[in-house]
Amino acid sequence: MKTFFSIFWIALACVLLLFSINCFYGYFYPIKYSQEINYYSNLNQLNPSLVASVINVESGYKKDRESSKGALGLMQIMPSTGSWIADKLGEEFEESLLMNPEKNIKYGCYYISYLINYFDDTQLAICAYNAGMGNVTKWISNPEYFENGQLKKIPFKETEQYYQKILKNLRYYEKKY
Repeated sequence: MKTFFSIFWIALACVLLLFSINCFYGYFYPIKYSQEINYYSNLNQLNPSLVASVINVESGYKKDRESSKGALGLMQIMPSTGSWIADKLGEEFEESLLMNPEKNIKYGCYYISYLINYFDDTQLAICAYNAGMGNVTKWISNPEYFENGQLKKIPFKETEQYYQKILKNLRYYEKKY
């Protein structure tokens, strides 16, 4: 009987530990808007895990997030970029559309895909999503940062940290998508 209770308490402790771990991951790596992420990722030939990672790093899945620089929504799209994307897609644009989760994911997926195709490199595209295309284009022309077709150093600390966060999130989301 003593053995039974020992096994019971150990099993209960394991169940509680697993529950706690899942709560931890659920808090730090939420999964929301899966249908939209999958749809627009597939439409733009993107890995949905990458899109989920960008959303988590950019806004923490808070659809009404506005940055101090004016970026809006889940994927933190600047209104000027949103207007450019809408024009490319042949759509009318209003800034308030960026607070709509589906529209924000649609535009964000389009933009990430555009950046990947433009730079022909996912790392450069992720850096450009954070630091801007102009900055990344300058890095490519500087041998201190770019050599043999590889980005060897990200000169902006914020962008380096952003890229590392995306990679960390990506490892988790790849298990979920």
